[in-house]
Amino acid sequence: MTETPLTPNPLTVAALYQFAPFADCAALRAPLQALCDEQGIKGTLLLAPEGINGTVAGTDDAIARLLEHIRALPGCAGLDVKFSTAPAMPFHRMKVRIKREIVTMGQPDIDPLASVGTYVEPQDWNALIADPDTIVIDTRNDYEVAVGTFAGAIDPHTRSFSEFPAWFREQREALLSAGKPPRVAMFCTGGIRCEKSTAFLKAEGVEEVYHLKGGILNYLEQVPEADSLWQGECFVFDQRVTIGHGLAQGSHLLCHACRRPITQADTASPLYEEGVSCPACHGERTDAQRASYRERHRQEALALARGEAHLGARHDLRHDADTSS
Repeated sequence: MTETPLTPNPLTVAALYQFAPFADCAALRAPLQALCDEQGIKGTLLLAPEGINGTVAGTDDAIARLLEHIRALPGCAGLDVKFSTAPAMPFHRMKVRIKREIVTMGQPDIDPLASVGTYVEPQDWNALIADPDTIVIDTRNDYEVAVGTFAGAIDPHTRSFSEFPAWFREQREALLSAGKPPRVAMFCTGGIRCEKSTAFLKAEGVEEVYHLKGGILNYLEQVPEADSLWQGECFVFDQRVTIGHGLAQGSHLLCHACRRPITQADTASPLYEEGVSCPACHGERTDAQRASYRERHRQEALALARGEAHLGARHDLRHDADTSS
């Protein structure tokens, strides 16, 4: 009798955040790291005086234990979590880091716990952004917007979220000088950047400010593709790189030199070299830097062949933007 091979269960990916007043992040870090290590959870969690943010992956039971632990922290009972699945572990290690902000905007007076925009459910988002009187702004970085966005959304062409306040102040007159009080709708991957961007706009005197509850991830999960106004794929901060409707894994790859998403067509470019450069970053790096990346990539390949993790590997994606996404 031939036995049917067992298919491994997909892992749960949890993108989470909560703005909460943490008086002692150092005291919270070690128990979180220990729990994740014990449960085989991998990914990144960021702690800051303003709260927690991160994306992690593990078994259903492991993620449930972690969420139970986080929800017991001060102010975290209402933790915002979005779930998806991955056929294999999308991260290579577990990091719990202490930062100044859980998503870097560089505006210390902005407090999403004190003032934030109006949440809009995914089912109501289409009607809001289709209204010609609504100004729709994508608050994500340029490399994310290039992969996909909502029809008609404004792309600020920012390289990091910390550039958003300066962009808005520079463009404010052009954006909001149409006559009647403006209605502004903003969105991001998982919602956390909009917690700050809507609070920022309200502090700047814009009264009617809205944002997509749960971000693009929630929209792609809740809204059928046939009814969707989303165009393209959504960049995520793990090894899946991009996802589409129903949170299915997308078609993009990752340049391990600059951490930007790339297409299959990009890999045919003479400027592409695996682990070294892609068409987007080739001109941004020196020959010496590319030589260093080339050696790192060679060492990673040797370590992989030995079944080891190379200490210099940079597989986990940057988290300065939006780990929840």
